[in-house]
Amino acid sequence: MDEALLEQPAILPAPEPEGTSLLTIVGFAFLTFNSAMAIYRSDRDAGAIAFVTFSYFDLLLLFYCLRLFERTEHGSRRRAQIKAAVWLLTTMLTAVFSYKVAAIMPLPVQVLVWAMAAATVLGGFYAFFLHSDTKA
Repeated sequence: MDEALLEQPAILPAPEPEGTSLLTIVGFAFLTFNSAMAIYRSDRDAGAIAFVTFSYFDLLLLFYCLRLFERTEHGSRRRAQIKAAVWLLTTMLTAVFSYKVAAIMPLPVQVLVWAMAAATVLGGFYAFFLHSDTKA
């Protein structure tokens, strides 16, 4: 009986969800409502509208790419391409938010904000593309 337990995988794959969950729909509705309200309250400030619009579509693309990544076969070339797209989308979102935060901070804090953004981007690159999950 112990041998039968050893042959079973340690982690069973999660069943693929069919369709979209109610929580996902509510989350996207909340994101859409908040983005629309931010644009409405922007007093036609082109920079604020561009920031909200870019962030909204970047997040939509990011969630779409993450869903594709989860459904793509391990080790495939397409999965590597999607992983690169996910890293690029998160990098762009990090840069845009860092720009907005740094714009209202004094110089020493601006340097800290950009250093943290760089560490996040480089750490993500290392984790996604350089770090190996296999153990020697």
